[in-house]
Amino acid sequence: MIEVVRPGPLATVQDLGRPGHAHLGVPRSGAADERSFRLANRLLGNADDAAAVELTLGGAAFRFDRAAWIAVTGAPAPLTIGGRAYGANAPCPVPAGGLVELGLPSGGLRTYLAVRGGLDIEPVLGSRSTDLLSGLGPGPLAAGDRLPVGRSRGDITVDVAPVGPLPAEPVLRILPGPRDDWFTPDVIAVLCAQPYEVTADSNRVGVRLDGAKLLRTREGELGSEGMVTGALQVPPSGLPIIFLADHPTTGGYPVVAVLAASDVPLAAQLRPGGRVRFRPAG
Repeated sequence: MIEVVRPGPLATVQDLGRPGHAHLGVPRSGAADERSFRLANRLLGNADDAAAVELTLGGAAFRFDRAAWIAVTGAPAPLTIGGRAYGANAPCPVPAGGLVELGLPSGGLRTYLAVRGGLDIEPVLGSRSTDLLSGLGPGPLAAGDRLPVGRSRGDITVDVAPVGPLPAEPVLRILPGPRDDWFTPDVIAVLCAQPYEVTADSNRVGVRLDGAKLLRTREGELGSEGMVTGALQVPPSGLPIIFLADHPTTGGYPVVAVLAASDVPLAAQLRPGGRVRFRPAG
């Protein structure tokens, strides 16, 4: 068992989500930065979809009843085990009774803490992920929660995985549409001309941006239609929202562009107050 001593600003259990249920109105959810999540599991010999903890802005502490192996990836947060500093992106041993603490990341937003064997939480609709929009899955972690650990099935075969630093001002590639024709002809140029600032209203549902407004040429309402992760939806304010893991399955505002799938993990690491740029893909 792992005891949550301190959850930090937000800690949730995540795996790779609930794909295949969007036609029933069930969002996929899952790890916001899927690339970092998969890496944490692979470092420990876990299956890619083994449940782990997703931390927002670190500040968490966990007590391990038994000896274990962990890996920390994503936003680079200071890591100590029993008061001793350890590095990220590498398997780390935790002794029985050991206290694992993570500080504030130096950059980025979301840090992943995986344990060998994965977290053995009861699945809901085939997933152990916390979905903050729909309320499916376990609730956000709180002090005193106890997390069961599953049985390890794979071997640890690497010592460390070199990972480059997160960019200070990410540039996200976009594909136009499907509703770019609802906007002025220069809308993509406007979107890519200058950086946007990430606002404090951002969360796992979406990254809200402040900057140049995207002007519509077509008035009226848009019927609700399917939404995908990475969609840039534009509400009446004209300021785009990047949909992340907990986004709704449908929406009624036009989508001006969609992120390249491989850039979604970068969007998941955008911190409020930071800046981001867009450029056309290809």
